[in-house]
Amino acid sequence: MTTVEPRRSGIETSEGAQEMTGRSSAGAEELLRQLGATLRLSESEAAELVNEGPSEDQTMIINMGPQHPSTHGVLRLMLELEGETVLRTKPIVGYLHTGMEKTGEDLTYLQGATNVTRMDYAAPLFSELAFALTTEKLLGIAEDIPPRAQWIRMLLTELNRMTSHLLFLATNGMDMGAVSMMLYGWRDREEGLRTLEMITGLRMNHNYIRPGGVAADLPDGWRDQVLKFLDGVPPSLAEYDVLLTGQPIYRERLQGVGIITAEEAIALGATGPILRSTGVPWDLRRDLPYLHYDEVDFDVVVGSYGDCFDRYAIRINEVRESIKIIRQILDQLPRGDYRIQDKKVTPPPRARIDESMEALIHHFKIFTEGFKVPEGEAYAAVESPRGELGCYIVADGTSKPYRMHIRGPSFANLQTLPHMMRGGLIADAVAVISSVDPIMGEIDR
Repeated sequence: MTTVEPRRSGIETSEGAQEMTGRSSAGAEELLRQLGATLRLSESEAAELVNEGPSEDQTMIINMGPQHPSTHGVLRLMLELEGETVLRTKPIVGYLHTGMEKTGEDLTYLQGATNVTRMDYAAPLFSELAFALTTEKLLGIAEDIPPRAQWIRMLLTELNRMTSHLLFLATNGMDMGAVSMMLYGWRDREEGLRTLEMITGLRMNHNYIRPGGVAADLPDGWRDQVLKFLDGVPPSLAEYDVLLTGQPIYRERLQGVGIITAEEAIALGATGPILRSTGVPWDLRRDLPYLHYDEVDFDVVVGSYGDCFDRYAIRINEVRESIKIIRQILDQLPRGDYRIQDKKVTPPPRARIDESMEALIHHFKIFTEGFKVPEGEAYAAVESPRGELGCYIVADGTSKPYRMHIRGPSFANLQTLPHMMRGGLIADAVAVISSVDPIMGEIDR
């Protein structure tokens, strides 16, 4: 079999050093980087990795993408194949690049939530929460946020976790050939988005969680809408168990496919369902509690084998755990302010603008100039549906961040692909990609 290099005729499409090259020209350093140098192998193990494998005339390199296979964005993989067996995988990213971190340095802290919410657009409220928690640390008001605002944040993010996992279940089923699963999963997710829209005003990219609290109090009728959504999901999950969990063909496609060990996942910085599928019970809501997660009861769902089926099972059961958490929030949600009463941070109530010139000036200055944040640096992390989502900000005393960096879980998780896919079949590639559940907007931010 001859080697098939990426097509070079016509317009040059090379991505430079990102692209995979043949074994003869790659060199030991690149082969080690792709095959496992990040896992701190010994020299003898590294030498074996370099020397093992077929000769170059028995393999071929193909492009998978750029396309949209359950990646909620545009992902390109370069695969080295021996027949139908995947020897090497190299993810190539950047096709959705938006420069949001650099954009965030040119926006005020008040405007920042409108930017970060567009990174992980399947779970935007988590990005807003991480940004708000970091800003509040810098302002020194983290302990002063009203309890009602904290519980509302928990309510909204758990609803968002449910809609994100329902999206995964829908697209994962479709990727495996269960096209009807896309219809059912989308149906149930839509009801969740309808609930979020009623509370925040938007289906996605909400700009609802802001430094100091939330944008507005919960509207009339919100509890009935949330309960309607919660009551409708369990029967659907029972249908999913029939359609997917107990389906022999579906299990054959996922069990024993895309295996990763706990040691590999930890070394590669994987978090969320990928790490928990290996049996590591790491969840920031329990292990490094924020908001009021230490006051609610829930289970951290873990797997045993680290394969695609474990990652599916974790997500469908995390939907059940989120329902449990939300019902406790409904019982414990306190009365009070929905945002901090600090005129330097939050704008005046809308009604006051019509009555007071001072309130009008205050409103104008907050939304045009923003509020100044003292010099310093801070990091805050939350447990998003994909893992640890962190926000790091350096403040220089102005109303805009000097530096902002987002620790996107999808970006870290994507580097597990070469290890999951190595030695597997090309037919299993989409199953493995889908099980990672990456959001390319968060990767190419």
